[in-house]
Amino acid sequence: MPRRVPIPIDLQARAFSISEGLYAGLGESRLRGRDLVRPFHGVRAVGAASGVVARCRSYLPRLRDGQFFSHEIAAFLWGMPRPRRFEAADPLHVSSFVPERAPRTRGVVGHELRPGRAEVVGRSGLPVADAASTWLHLASVLGLDDLVAAGDHLVLDPAVLELDDPRPYLGVDSLRAAADGFRGRGRRLAVEAVSLVRVGAESRPETLLRLLLMRAGLPEPELNFVVEGAGGRFLARVDLAYPEFKVAVEYDGDQHRSDSRQYDHDIARFDRLHDAGWHVVRVRARGLFRFPDETAARVERVLATRGARP
Repeated sequence: MPRRVPIPIDLQARAFSISEGLYAGLGESRLRGRDLVRPFHGVRAVGAASGVVARCRSYLPRLRDGQFFSHEIAAFLWGMPRPRRFEAADPLHVSSFVPERAPRTRGVVGHELRPGRAEVVGRSGLPVADAASTWLHLASVLGLDDLVAAGDHLVLDPAVLELDDPRPYLGVDSLRAAADGFRGRGRRLAVEAVSLVRVGAESRPETLLRLLLMRAGLPEPELNFVVEGAGGRFLARVDLAYPEFKVAVEYDGDQHRSDSRQYDHDIARFDRLHDAGWHVVRVRARGLFRFPDETAARVERVLATRGARP
């Protein structure tokens, strides 16, 4: 049996087009070899892409000048929370500016945008629609609360910064200006959502919990509030807070119980808050998504015991 022609080293680490393979000396029969995967029409790779970012990179050989990743895939690359996880098998969204035609191939949803409807920036080594434009594109596919959660993510100034990923991605004023000037599908929802975007929420559930309490007629809580003890000593940082009444509302995700170190840290933190006179209302997924009215009523009762007036 004849030996297979080896794939050149510079093509082994990335996806490549058929024309690149031919130029490198690989024949058409070699490019049809069963050891090569075909992530997209006209593209070959030594191994299957693992993960969404890798799948985007495997599309790069097909990406023409001026084309870029947008819409739901851009939201993933910006880390925006969504009600459903973006799976590796989901179609990629790729845009081009008119008069260039949108791509048409299996596994890709193409979009044609008017010039000026987005800026193209670098993200994870990929050409991606800018953060504000991506958020506006989501206004046609997300509900109000999830659009607010995506906006909260973009304006967040996190307590722990990553040097290679400066935050926030944009300010509230910039997002508001983008919504006011938007004329595409979902404009009304974007304008409504941006009025509810706040700096401080570190997760989708925190945003949804804040909106739940506000919608129930409760005062708007402060986000990621730092509780200090005597002499300004740091005691804890809480998800949502009513400092006047010393009431904190915390969302307990699964990691709080599955991670023993996190669980021990939480217990110590709650003990410090209790000793400082704070009442902590802990909310889990069941209380937020299945029984939201009961959760809002529970917070209202606690506030009432602390002197809050209806």
